[in-house]
Amino acid sequence: MANKGKKPKTMKFSIILSVIFSIAIIVLILLFTIDAETFNYLANTSIRYEFFAVALLLQIFSWIIWGARLKVLSNASEKNVTIGLWESTKIVIANLFLAGVTPSMAGGEPVRIYLLNKDGLSIGAATASVLGERLLDAIFILLCVPFAFLIFREYIDIGFIQIGLTIGVIVFSIGIGLFAITIKCPEKTKSFLIFISAKLSRFFKKNESDKSIVYKINTEVDNFHKCMTFFVSEGKKAFLIAGSLTIAYWVTIFMIPSMIFLGLGLKPFFVSSYAAQVLLIVIIMMPTTPGSAGVTEGCVAGLYSILIGSSLVGIFILIFRFITFYVNLIVGSIFQYRIFKSVASFSLDAIKKQK
Repeated sequence: MANKGKKPKTMKFSIILSVIFSIAIIVLILLFTIDAETFNYLANTSIRYEFFAVALLLQIFSWIIWGARLKVLSNASEKNVTIGLWESTKIVIANLFLAGVTPSMAGGEPVRIYLLNKDGLSIGAATASVLGERLLDAIFILLCVPFAFLIFREYIDIGFIQIGLTIGVIVFSIGIGLFAITIKCPEKTKSFLIFISAKLSRFFKKNESDKSIVYKINTEVDNFHKCMTFFVSEGKKAFLIAGSLTIAYWVTIFMIPSMIFLGLGLKPFFVSSYAAQVLLIVIIMMPTTPGSAGVTEGCVAGLYSILIGSSLVGIFILIFRFITFYVNLIVGSIFQYRIFKSVASFSLDAIKKQK
């Protein structure tokens, strides 16, 4: 019984920690960056609120693009199951909350896998679809990194940004390497998962038989391997479409800071802002704080103060994080609550019991 109560408490702690970190760092940045020049600029500049609205619409539109990509991969991975665009978009929105309060957005994956499985996909096919998304994201971001380095080459000696980028690129590369090993060596993957599962079953004293565990792992790894092999063979068309949607997704997301700049009466800095966003994604995808709260705000301050100066960077971060982080948390929590009747106690085990 003690273990059952721990998960909700741990999740609530993660949620509170994420929000507190984010707010605290934003307040600190505002305290250190707002000065007489800030007030003078705002008093003499016509703020264009319609661009803030465009930035918000871009954020919402990115959910639809993400939903379309999930739909393409899911429908290709299992021919006898059809996921509609609205259904896949709801799955994406429901995953936003846990993705926003867990390191590397890792909490969103179990939500998407579970909901795809609930809609008829096998766990293996659902996992292949979700990890296929991650693979496409990683490939796109890593291909953009040289371009981002080129744009920011004069400023990349900023200490914490340089360290974060180095670690981030290593983590991304290791992730892609492990992904390739799982696809190439399914039998070794099965052996490893069976070993881990057996250890965890003994630790948590679960009653499920060893034969049952082995059967499930063998079945789902085979499903996963079949789906991923399909994506790089007959399913190339679906994977290429998903790749195009990946580009569209990130281009949409990366445009948000430029819209905020225009709203503040500044130049859009399209190219430099896109480069800054690539570097930012590499850093915040590392497993640091819940939802990379605090880390994100600090990195945004370091990267964007180069473009717009320190006096306005605090105001920019406040608007940027509200649109890209807090809106996700609010809307994601509403959808997650409607589906799971809870926003704090999500776990795959708990959901399986609800079936």
